[in-house]
Amino acid sequence: MSARARARAVVERPFPGGQPPAGPTLNGGALGLQLWSVRDYLPKDLKGTIQKVRDLGFREIEAAGLWKHSVAEQRAALDASGLRCQSAHMSFERLRDDMHGAIAEVQALGATWIVCPWIPHKDDVFTREDALKSAEAFNKFASAAHDAGLRFAYHCHGYEFVRSPEGTLFDTLAGATDASSVMFEIDVFHALLGGADPAKLIEKYASRVASLHLKDLKKGFPITVGRATAPPEADVPVGTGQVAMPAVLKAAATGGTKLYYIEDESADPWQHIPESLKYLQEARRSKEG
Repeated sequence: MSARARARAVVERPFPGGQPPAGPTLNGGALGLQLWSVRDYLPKDLKGTIQKVRDLGFREIEAAGLWKHSVAEQRAALDASGLRCQSAHMSFERLRDDMHGAIAEVQALGATWIVCPWIPHKDDVFTREDALKSAEAFNKFASAAHDAGLRFAYHCHGYEFVRSPEGTLFDTLAGATDASSVMFEIDVFHALLGGADPAKLIEKYASRVASLHLKDLKKGFPITVGRATAPPEADVPVGTGQVAMPAVLKAAATGGTKLYYIEDESADPWQHIPESLKYLQEARRSKEG
C-alpha cells in the first residue's frame, strides 16, 4: 500500500444496532460536530446535550475531553443517541506522559483517530525549536497509535504560520514528521486567523489532510501572523465570515478529505450550529445539482 493510501485508510466502527439513516455529508464524507462546541453544557447534562446534538441531525462527533464524566458514561450516551465517534482530541501532555491510557480512552470511545490540538510553548511564542521537538514527539505518537490500530493527526492552531527557513513553522513541522503516519486536521478559522490561506494550505498538504474543522471568522476581525486565539464574538456561522469556504471545500474535495467537523466557539452555539449546517448542506446540494 502506498503512503498516500495508508494516509487515507480509516477503519470505521459500525453504529450500535446497525447503520442509522444517513447523517449530513460533505464531499462524499461524513459531516459531524466537534463536541468542544458544546463544552459549556456537557459537564452539566451529558445525556441531554448529546441527544440535542443528535436531534440537530448529526450522526458523527469528534470528542474533546470527558467533561467530568467517565469514558464509559460518554460512550453510553453516544450509543444511546445513535452517534459515532471516529476521532478524539488528546492533549500533547497526555500523549507524552500517558500514551497507553490515551490509546485506551480513544479505543473505548470507538474512535480510530487521535488528534493533538495544541503544542505547549512558552510566552505565546512558538519557535523553530518547538516545531522540531514536537515533530519528533509526533513521530513517536503516530508510531504508538499505528501499533494500536489507530491513526494520528495534528490540529493546526495559528501560531505555526510565522516565517521560517522552510516557509512557515507549519512547513518546518510537516517536513520533520513522517508523511505516511502524521496527518493533519486543518482548522480553517485558526489557519486564517494566524495568517495562512486555508485553501492553499489544504492544497499543499492534500494527501495528509485527514479532517477539517469548519468554522468562520467574523468579517473585519484582524488577521495577525502567528495569532492562535480569538474572543467568542469573532466566531460566526460558517459561510458568513472571512473564510473563503467554497475554495476550502473545493481544495478538500480535490485532496480527498473525508472527515469534516463543524466547530463553534461562539457564546451561542445552539443558534450558530444549525446555521452552519444549513450553509454546508446547501453548498453540497448546489455542487451535486
